Amino acid sequence: MRIGEIAALVGVTPRAVRHYHQSGLLPEPPRRANGYREYGVRDAVLLARVRRLTELGLGLDEVRDVLAGDEGRGLVDVLEELARDLARQEAEVRARRERLSVLLDEARAGRLPADGPLSPELGALLAGLGELPDSPMAAKDRDILALLDVVVPDGERARLMELMRGAADQAREVYPLLDALDGAAPDDPRVAEAARVLADCLPDELGVEIPTAETGAGAAGLSDTSGLSGASLADALFADLAPAQSAAVHLAMRLVRERREENR
Repeated sequence: MRIGEIAALVGVTPRAVRHYHQSGLLPEPPRRANGYREYGVRDAVLLARVRRLTELGLGLDEVRDVLAGDEGRGLVDVLEELARDLARQEAEVRARRERLSVLLDEARAGRLPADGPLSPELGALLAGLGELPDSPMAAKDRDILALLDVVVPDGERARLMELMRGAADQAREVYPLLDALDGAAPDDPRVAEAARVLADCLPDELGVEIPTAETGAGAAGLSDTSGLSGASLADALFADLAPAQSAAVHLAMRLVRERREENR
């Protein structure tokens, strides 16, 4: 048989056969005088086995491991691992579909925010806050929450949003103070007052959870989230703040950390 014939017999493409040769899964057969490959029944049996294994979802490296064993030894282990992988994928798909169902219900009811979709944790946080004040700083605060919602690992998001829940409602009084710092110098006396009010709103844990230029990354696994280092996350969080606003937030975080150390 020539390559097109064996490919048609087994139900693969000639390109796939050549790829299996290049990958070392299928040995090169003898060649005729004219240079064409000459395949036999054993080649077809091996090619069919490769096809069956790949259709199960095994990668080429896994197929190679199975074929390397005598009489298929190792196949059980490979298939059990594949079964576990498929079970994990099924669980992930179910979780995604459940979340999608909730988002669809919200969207159909007109309750999905324009910058959504959001995680359930952030959605619950924002729903509990109600209408935010007409404040540039409040809008920036929401943007920061949306960024953290994306980059914080799933396992940490619920805990961080719960911390935010305790701080966000009280933070309304600090928005006007921070808004007033837009255009001010970092050494403006109002920076210290805004920092003090903001620090009073924040729980001790947030002083180490949110990375700043001073701390680089917090202790909640916020470093190296989605490829972001703590420093680059800090840059993103403070990029849109005016110099005096940034100074006030950094000072507030320092005050919270100092308070946390004192309370230990």
